[in-house]
Amino acid sequence: MTSRGPYRRHSMPFKLQLCQDIRSGVIGRRDAQRSHNLSANLIQLWLTQFDRGELNDEEAEASVIVEYEARIAALERKVGQLTMELDLAKKTPRMPAANGSERSFVISGPGAAPSDGDAKP
Repeated sequence: MTSRGPYRRHSMPFKLQLCQDIRSGVIGRRDAQRSHNLSANLIQLWLTQFDRGELNDEEAEASVIVEYEARIAALERKVGQLTMELDLAKKTPRMPAANGSERSFVISGPGAAPSDGDAKP
């Protein structure tokens, strides 16, 4: 028996469409197995869930809503972080310029290294 590799997740609309196609006779189980590289047990599980009404559009919509809510929460966290950074930048005092029209820059760090021409014997 060959290994199919890592686990795969299939979307609810895919499962629903495949089950509808099998039940309506558009495609057979073996053809579905071959064309989508699925196991017979997995197809049987999906068909059982389909027959019980466990695979429906409401579940698909619910999973999409959960994904959207997670994305919204992540974006809200990012907005909060950026708001805090902006507030901090606004509260940080700035050095006044020498005169009102010039920009001033503060440069700090180690002193400049002497060049070969500046060396005294």
